[in-house]
Amino acid sequence: MPKVPSRGFSGSEFAARLRAIQAQMETQSLGALLLTTESDIFYFSGFLSQFWQSPTRPWFVVIPASGLPIGVIPEIGVNAMTSEFMTDIRSWPSPHATDDGVSLLAETVLEVLAQSQSCTLGINKGRETHIRMPLNDVESLMARLRSGMPDLAVLDATPAIQAVRMLKSEAEIDKIRYVAQCVSDVFERLFTFAEVGMSDADLFRRFTIECLHAGVDTVSYLVGGAGQQGYDDIISPPSGRRLSAEDVLIFDTGCTFDGYFCDFDRNYGFGGVNDLAKKAHDSVWQATEAGLKAAVPGNTCAQVFSAMHEVLLNAGAMGETVGRYGHGLGIQLTEPPSLTPWENTILREGMVMTLEPGMVYAPGKMMVHEENVVIRAEGPELLSRRAPPELPVKW
Repeated sequence: MPKVPSRGFSGSEFAARLRAIQAQMETQSLGALLLTTESDIFYFSGFLSQFWQSPTRPWFVVIPASGLPIGVIPEIGVNAMTSEFMTDIRSWPSPHATDDGVSLLAETVLEVLAQSQSCTLGINKGRETHIRMPLNDVESLMARLRSGMPDLAVLDATPAIQAVRMLKSEAEIDKIRYVAQCVSDVFERLFTFAEVGMSDADLFRRFTIECLHAGVDTVSYLVGGAGQQGYDDIISPPSGRRLSAEDVLIFDTGCTFDGYFCDFDRNYGFGGVNDLAKKAHDSVWQATEAGLKAAVPGNTCAQVFSAMHEVLLNAGAMGETVGRYGHGLGIQLTEPPSLTPWENTILREGMVMTLEPGMVYAPGKMMVHEENVVIRAEGPELLSRRAPPELPVKW
């Protein structure tokens, strides 16, 4: 069993994150940074709760140009967010019929901007972000801010936030490694509970139970597919179909521990799987090997993509299946950057990535393979346990 990491983070970890984001804010002359989403608020405050599943209440954290973050949250969450690092928490009774925290948030942002002597607010606007509040409230907030500060400027803080969150601390990496090892254990013994004749719904359910027993907190993401001599879908829930001889099965899962995800898949065969499917599995495995060699500090994401893509083209790939060959990983199942031909982000030590080459190897048949790694100076460290090069087959 892998060693269980400590839960939570030290105050010094949050202080380091705050210094990093405030340094980024300085480059854009931001007087305040507004956070509205679960992942960003968790990262900078440590507030971890499944209460985010409810869309009823909005949550906000304001980061000033200097000083500690300020929580602007519903009263129900004050005790859960309060910590040595989060001491300034302002609240209102939510849900509210006409003003669900908007006026309190506007007052807080204007106060922070005035103290910084800046008229510039940063907020996420870019790719892979959203603002988690009703559009009516966004418009009301902006009207209140501009009424109190006519010279207000609102800049896109996405690059600043992503630059900080892309680089993982060793404490973050420990959590991802742990959950990836737990799931690796389950993948390696899948044939002990997966049988021909079993419905995919029962198999999904059993896999979830096994992961929970292995030590993960949640099985937040579990998709897959199976078909005769190959599959044509990798993102669907169970359909009720029963496994049969000559099926090829993929399971792709994102399990969590203490708020951090693993994300990788494994392929399996049952009965008389043909050589074409076996060759495709070897091809995506070899492509991952090429990705591992290319995933070093200083290379771009596009270079890692190209290394894997060349292997698949030489193997006779009929097309790409997932649009990219991997992505960042951490608090979210998928994070920036993406391994695509257009992504020129430079890999740095401490980035946690997935390598996920995929190919169409016959009409209506695809093969996808995925591993989790952390970028190190001496070469990538595998966080998931490396899959075997040969497609595992159960007779």
